[in-house]
Amino acid sequence: MTFWPAASTGFLTAFALILAIGAQNAFVLKQGIMRSHIFWVCLICAVSDAILISAGVAGFGVIVEMYPSLPRWMAMGGAAFLIFYALSRFWAAWRGGDAQGISGQTAPLWPTLLTCLALTWLNPHVYLDTLGLIGAVSTQFEGVSLKLAFAAGAVTSSFVFFFSLGYGARILAPIMKTPRTWQVLDILIGLLMLYLSYGLIRTL
Repeated sequence: MTFWPAASTGFLTAFALILAIGAQNAFVLKQGIMRSHIFWVCLICAVSDAILISAGVAGFGVIVEMYPSLPRWMAMGGAAFLIFYALSRFWAAWRGGDAQGISGQTAPLWPTLLTCLALTWLNPHVYLDTLGLIGAVSTQFEGVSLKLAFAAGAVTSSFVFFFSLGYGARILAPIMKTPRTWQVLDILIGLLMLYLSYGLIRTL
C-alpha cells in the first residue's frame, strides 16, 4: 500500500468524525459568523486534534506490539461503533435534522479561548474519536511510513475542516440554519461511516 491511500483514509476518517454536529463545531460556527477570534479558535481546535490523533496512532502502535490480537478486537469494536453512529445519523435525519440557532455577542479573547479549550478537552467523545476510533482505524496500516501518512491525513483534515468552518461560516450560515441541510448532511455522514466500517470489517 502506498502513501496516498493511507493518507486519504486518515483524512476521510477524521473528517467524518469531526463533521458530526456537536458543541465544539457549533461554537466555531458561531465565532465565524460573528467574525470573533476566528483564527485562534480554529487553531486551538486543530492543534488539539493533532495532539490527540498523534497520540492515538502512536499509542496503538506500541500497544499492538505487546498485544498482537488487539487490532482484531479494536477493528470489531470500531466497526460496531461506526455502524451505530451511522444509524444515529440516519435517525437524526429522519427526525428532521439538527438546525443550529446561532446568536449572541462577541466576548473578549481569553474567555473565548478558555471556552474553546473546555469544549475540546472536556468532551469525552473527543477521546473516543481520536485516541480510540482513529487509533483503531490506523492499525490496518503496517509500517511507520504508512502510519505517519494516515496520521498526516487525519491531522490535515482537522486543520482543513476547522479553518474552513470558521472562515466560511458567514457564507454557510443562512443555509446551515435550515433543517433540510442538516438532514442531507446527516445522511452523508451516515453513509461515510458505513463505508469506513466496511473497511474495518475487511481487515478481520
